[in-house]
Amino acid sequence: MSKIFNNKTILITGATGSFGKTFIKYILKKKLPFRKIIIFSRDELKQHEMKVSKDFSELKNKQLRFFIGDIRDKDRLIWALKDVDYVIHAAALKQVPTGEYNPFEVIKTNVIGAQNIIEASINNNVKKVISLSTDKAVSPVNLYGATKLCSDKLFISANNIKGKQNISFSVVRYGNVTGSRGSVLPEFLKQKKNGRFLITDKSMTRFNISLVESVKMVLWSLENTIGGEIIIPKIKSFKVLDLAKAIDPNLKIQTIGIRQGEKIHEKLISSADNLNTYDTKKYYILLNKDRKLISYYKKKFGAKKTPHNFVYSSENKNNFLKIIELKKILKQYSL
Repeated sequence: MSKIFNNKTILITGATGSFGKTFIKYILKKKLPFRKIIIFSRDELKQHEMKVSKDFSELKNKQLRFFIGDIRDKDRLIWALKDVDYVIHAAALKQVPTGEYNPFEVIKTNVIGAQNIIEASINNNVKKVISLSTDKAVSPVNLYGATKLCSDKLFISANNIKGKQNISFSVVRYGNVTGSRGSVLPEFLKQKKNGRFLITDKSMTRFNISLVESVKMVLWSLENTIGGEIIIPKIKSFKVLDLAKAIDPNLKIQTIGIRQGEKIHEKLISSADNLNTYDTKKYYILLNKDRKLISYYKKKFGAKKTPHNFVYSSENKNNFLKIIELKKILKQYSL
């Protein structure tokens, strides 16, 4: 692993969530040489539960620091980011139906919060900021996706206002994270106990990435990005109906109709995005017609322009996980 992590301080917003906990557990297990890891979130109960857990005990892990704070509060962010080298921005209001009913709150967190992180990072001479995005930011049909699209554009555009300061802003965009809170898998596991699966539409498909894969991609981004790019993983997708069958093929399936703001299929790269998309074999990367970025990724990773008609959608029939593959993934979870 690169020396860029040596004696560095990293702050993770929303760090008590699924990604934050997996990320911290991973880098502690790998003994990456960070000087300090700051868990920044607004939920004191979740922080307390982390502190007293075996994996995140402060007594056992001297690098960990727990900061209560909300990304809506720029003053608190400015204090928290003092002497921080890297920021991973994972905090967001993510529930689609909740977002449709509480639009002002979602905008305050996902858009204004993003702006606060950018300004506080520039004010504190942070070296690198990686923001986590979602497939819902591509051709959004719900407020959550629209606010994350705004957030993505804020972080990419932040590279234009930093002046001569040595700081870069990049985005990592991926789809449904297996087993994360609010994703379809834990919901189906709950429904299994009630004797039936509730599916909004039987033709629905979703991308699939594991938490560990998302962590590895963020670490790769910390090590390799130079600012202004959106990193997109090459991942499989699945039919939601197949996931239900993999959990229990004999359970009754009830179709309840699509929810407000929900898509049948998700996209990670639209036809419009494809104009600026390059293939590095490991990841797809949106480079925003930036000559410096294009030159960097061509020289270092052999990046090649994606085909003219390329669209990266979860409905790609050649990319589906089979039921037997889904069963292997499910073995990691309590059924």
